[in-house]
Amino acid sequence: MEIIADLHTHTIACGHAYSTLEEMVRGAKEKGLELLATTDHGPCMPGGCHLYYFYNLAILPEVIDGIRVLKGVEANITDARGTLDLPVAVLKEMDIVLAGMHFLTGYNGGTKAENTEAMINAMKNSLVDVIVHPGNPEFEVNVEQVVETALENDVLLEINNSSFRKSRTGSWDNCLDIAHTAKEAGLEVIVSSDAHFSRDVGRVQKALQLIEKAGLEEKDILNTSLERVTEFVKAKKEFKDRM
Repeated sequence: MEIIADLHTHTIACGHAYSTLEEMVRGAKEKGLELLATTDHGPCMPGGCHLYYFYNLAILPEVIDGIRVLKGVEANITDARGTLDLPVAVLKEMDIVLAGMHFLTGYNGGTKAENTEAMINAMKNSLVDVIVHPGNPEFEVNVEQVVETALENDVLLEINNSSFRKSRTGSWDNCLDIAHTAKEAGLEVIVSSDAHFSRDVGRVQKALQLIEKAGLEEKDILNTSLERVTEFVKAKKEFKDRM
């Protein structure tokens, strides 16, 4: 199985990554990828990007050194209502909007029911395209409810390779449950590196091992096809433009 697009990556602009955008593009090219989404953290993340950073993404070309670049954000879910840390005007301009829960960004986690409520409410925001690292055991959720809501709202769930490289005990089992449940429900997922360093772009080997164990096929993973990624992004962007 081949991943042709890495849809979750970070640059030095986000405050805790270590490579420039051009270095990340070079990393994508070296891995044979066709597309890279640059998705730095929203402003509630300590050291995160200012609003001006996201407004100014418009100056970037669509293709850099032969790699198509999507301009996006990893927005922070800041409360149980699913509030994101960027205004609608900015989110509408993004090619792709990821949303996730992180400590020290407003919502520091709660009970399983509270975390599920926060994630579900974020997915009901029509500007959200992907929920990232939903298997993070630090923010335990009801997988069946999350998958059902994702399917209803045309939101994808991520299998995050970085989760397996960090000491997040329980990530593998949680993500396996998510992959199985998504497969049964007919929900597509994405497989991402969550790279914070250029050499990690496209590094998704552990995530692919999990995908194989869960019985997912290429058709179940959006970013195995440039055409499907392009269609997904285009359809979501057209919807945002009509809002």
